[in-house]
Amino acid sequence: MRAVALTEFGGPDVLHMIDLPEPHAGPGEVRVRVHAAAVSPADTLLRAGVHAAAMRGLTGPFVPGMDIAGTIDEIGPDTATGLVLGDPVMAMVLPIVPGPGGTLGYHGGGYAEYVVLPAEWVVEAPRGLGHAAAATLPMNGLTALLTLDQLALAPGSLLAVTGAAGTLGGYLVQMGAAAGVIVIADAAPADEALVRKSGAAEIVARGDDVARRIRGRHPRGVDAVVDAALVGPRMLDAVRDGGSLALVRDAGEPGGYAAPAERGITVRHPFVPDYAGRLDRLAEIRRLAEAGILLPRVARTFRAAEAPAAHRLLAAGGVRGRLVLTF
Repeated sequence: MRAVALTEFGGPDVLHMIDLPEPHAGPGEVRVRVHAAAVSPADTLLRAGVHAAAMRGLTGPFVPGMDIAGTIDEIGPDTATGLVLGDPVMAMVLPIVPGPGGTLGYHGGGYAEYVVLPAEWVVEAPRGLGHAAAATLPMNGLTALLTLDQLALAPGSLLAVTGAAGTLGGYLVQMGAAAGVIVIADAAPADEALVRKSGAAEIVARGDDVARRIRGRHPRGVDAVVDAALVGPRMLDAVRDGGSLALVRDAGEPGGYAAPAERGITVRHPFVPDYAGRLDRLAEIRRLAEAGILLPRVARTFRAAEAPAAHRLLAAGGVRGRLVLTF
């Protein structure tokens, strides 16, 4: 089968089309004929070798990709599933997984014509969505859902979201607003209409001093902040005493940071692999999309062989929506 892979870590040009053995579904598994794979910042971390030390001893080629959409084309023996051959589906894929002693294992990513997954990792795609749009939902949708599940905010609570014009930030705004949470979002002037359409009740200018602007509107602080823009520890200043701050990257990853415990603030670390195999939560993402609450945005599609160009465009910044590879 064709796949986009790397045999050495580096910039976008280390990505190449290669031929790999075609995988087949075993017991409890299904095979997805991939038609679309979204490009995410997590894919660029794998490509650039951010996890290289923890992956020591693993041999490539490595296939990135955490989001896929396509059709069921093989169901393994003794597999309990409501899916049937030909069903349009979407799934989150974990190319690298935690191993013993802080190491990582490699299971293969979504930039490939065929992906085999446990049946409970795959759900029907939302009705009415094409493959490219469906591919933008699983990983960021599950991350947003996990974050809100951890925060457990009651209706009427104040939630501030940075990076609200991005995919993760946008899904957080949409889900939060639908749950009755009052969302304060940051945005550049050109993105204000987009962020307001997502459901933000208030908009503040983005930038390094966004926490000060939030405090200016809410002197006691907000109940929770999700720092999807990776502004930094200063976002604690926007949180009320006893509130919560959610960090979407670990301190060891680019843009990640550690937030000191202070004023009774709880620091949350949503880790999306915790929702791998949570069919109920992935089905909730489908439901929210079908209800028009989650609004997937495809910024641009690329043929799979154009993966380096997609990674370069993502690195340049300013992309609104997701870049998607098609197979």
